[in-house]
Amino acid sequence: MSELPTASSFENQVQAEMNQNGQPAPTELSADVAKPEKSADDEEVLREKCELLGIDWLTQPTKAEDDAVSLLSADLAVRLRVVPLRTEGKRLVMAMLNPLDIASADEVATLVGKPVTRVGMNKKLFSELMRECYGTTAERIAESLADDDSDSGSDVEHNFDAVEADDLHRMAEQPTLINLVNLLILEAIQSRTSDIHVEPFESELKVKYRIDGMLIDQPQPPKHLQAAIIGRIKIMSGMNIAERYVPQDGHIALRFEGRKVDIRVSTVPTLYGESVVMRILDKSQLPLDLVSLGMKETHREQMDRLIAKPHGMVLVTGPTGSGKTTTLYAALSKLYDPRKKIITIEDPVEYELTGINQIPVNPKRGLTFATGLRHILRQDPDVIFVGEIRDSETADIAIRSALTGHLIFSTLHTNDAISSIGRLIDMGVESFLAASVLEGLLAQRLGRRICPHCREQRPIREDISHRLRPEELDQFEGKEWIGAGCQECNQTGTYGRMGFFELVTINATLRRAISDNRPVPELATLLGDNFKTMREDGITKALEGSTTIDEVLRATQDAEDFTT
Repeated sequence: MSELPTASSFENQVQAEMNQNGQPAPTELSADVAKPEKSADDEEVLREKCELLGIDWLTQPTKAEDDAVSLLSADLAVRLRVVPLRTEGKRLVMAMLNPLDIASADEVATLVGKPVTRVGMNKKLFSELMRECYGTTAERIAESLADDDSDSGSDVEHNFDAVEADDLHRMAEQPTLINLVNLLILEAIQSRTSDIHVEPFESELKVKYRIDGMLIDQPQPPKHLQAAIIGRIKIMSGMNIAERYVPQDGHIALRFEGRKVDIRVSTVPTLYGESVVMRILDKSQLPLDLVSLGMKETHREQMDRLIAKPHGMVLVTGPTGSGKTTTLYAALSKLYDPRKKIITIEDPVEYELTGINQIPVNPKRGLTFATGLRHILRQDPDVIFVGEIRDSETADIAIRSALTGHLIFSTLHTNDAISSIGRLIDMGVESFLAASVLEGLLAQRLGRRICPHCREQRPIREDISHRLRPEELDQFEGKEWIGAGCQECNQTGTYGRMGFFELVTINATLRRAISDNRPVPELATLLGDNFKTMREDGITKALEGSTTIDEVLRATQDAEDFTT
């Protein structure tokens, strides 16, 4: 066991070595909210150095004594990343995320008037201990702010017009309010949230996190802080805080645990104030390979052949939020070669891809998909990714680009893969041109994965079984995989999402039928026996225990309704 405040020269040497090993400089969401935490490799190195120094390392959950915890305030414990565990005689035993952080240990020893014995813990155990002991959460801060309700707060609740811009600035810059908004964002990132919704109603202000595609209610901040909270978000995202009657878009860029996180912010005026949605774009959570997306080997082999084409067009279809862009990012990452020029035009650029030129659409300055695509062709590209084909002009330029020797990737909004052909023709694309350039059509939906830590088999529920076709029900033999709920998945039974795919590769028979302008239902009969619908792909994954039957039924349509 090692003691503080006295530090040996050997400890200083170890600390110096750590600094030389490229530890990231503190890059915090807020100095009082979060410090960067170490990767698994860094943590293993830290543990080995602690063992050399004789510093204990805990590998099991531990409890902290209330008397010890009370020696440090929550904001100080969070800032220093320490949790007092207990007192042993005149000493304070203290868990630290980085036991070699001598400065933090010295500061605690000075404040509490006791020498400190340091103990190391891994990041997950430490985070759980920190939440248990101090509960430094948005909920706790919101509860403390709820007691500060005043007459002026009541005025804000019922008369938003009375709030002046100067008042909003003053309210939004209060340190505790800043911590509340920071923690709302921090907790969302930590819980794998894709979107934060702040929704005002007559007597309440709701906050919801979209996790694995589902909205989950969070503890509500006090209603009287509505104007201040929304004002703070607008300040952070560079919006006009005085304008509350027109929709606005903004952007927040921050670093969290050593990685870059971008947040797209949108506000719209509603009956009881502005509704805010923050889309969290965390590149570290982006699966940039087709295996992580849940694509089966047969589909991956077909995709590999498509992205190896020298020219042509590959379309990915599905509704908003079905993961189309993520799939194309994974394809582009696989396709990347320094010898190829790859350019994308997107609205907006959601994730930065190394080595790929990405252009954000800017309609206010005249940069639309169509105009951007025209200029991209002058950049001598080999591969072009068009974020979405929305109109006939973009469709026409994209088709002609594919005809002139470029490989084009893009997205469409259709219910299934084969319907993409009808959608292109509806946009004015000649059927013979579509037949000439189309190489592949991929449709997809997203479903939640079963948590691997609490996965188990149970008899199929009656409300599920009657929704399956007889041949589908027979495959399950009366059993289905579900997640029972555990600490790893916050008792939800699911952890992450996966895709349900259907892939049409254009063969000679289909090409002739498209050129002859055959209707979509007739084209669907030419797909062959090897074609699997999204429903069939999902059923296969439910049989394997990757997802639930309920998720497949929720996200996909029956094969009998295909193309309808």
